[in-house]
Amino acid sequence: MKTHLISQVILKYLSGLMFLILLIFIPAGSLDFWKGWLLVGLVFLPMLLIGILLFLYKPDLLRKRLEMKEKEKEQKQIIFLSSLLFLTTFILAGLDYRFSWFQVPSLITWCASFIFLASYLLYAEVLRENNHLFRIIDVQDQQNVISTGLYGIVRHPMYLATLGLFLSIPLILGSLLAFLVMLLYLPIINQRIKGEEAFLEKNLEGYQEYKNQVTTKIIPFLW
Repeated sequence: MKTHLISQVILKYLSGLMFLILLIFIPAGSLDFWKGWLLVGLVFLPMLLIGILLFLYKPDLLRKRLEMKEKEKEQKQIIFLSSLLFLTTFILAGLDYRFSWFQVPSLITWCASFIFLASYLLYAEVLRENNHLFRIIDVQDQQNVISTGLYGIVRHPMYLATLGLFLSIPLILGSLLAFLVMLLYLPIINQRIKGEEAFLEKNLEGYQEYKNQVTTKIIPFLW
């Protein structure tokens, strides 16, 4: 079983690495795009570390996070829109580098890199706190509501982490244009949260009470 899991993880890791490299450098038209290589390192080095830790300590969670097939029709549409948004953002960032449309200063790239790493640490902490944090919206047997740690502050700390990760990506790549496009992630993730909470209210005992207790979705005092 673990051998099969290792094979799955390695295949997804290498295919994801290759896909991201192609997605960044083909539109950029050059391998000299240093901000592109910076992003590749920022994405895949922490991912490798987290993958190893999950395999050693939470293999069931790792196995579940490899599942990408949503069951809810509305969530499938949201995943499709998210994928389209990401493709558009990376292509625009590469073209922005090639044609020097709206490039941001390198200082912004380094600040965005810091936000990206901080968000990755937040992501890792959420994985530590929640053993039911799967990519698809579902409720597992004996799943209970988690209301401590980060979940005692906001209901969706994982989405807070993804906001930091995804909104910093186009700035790491140095593209203001791509960043403006990536802002469309905000209404997309808002719709996903609405669908997820409606599902959890119906299928996870105690979730409504948890919503009443923790009123902030993602960002304290804002959202």
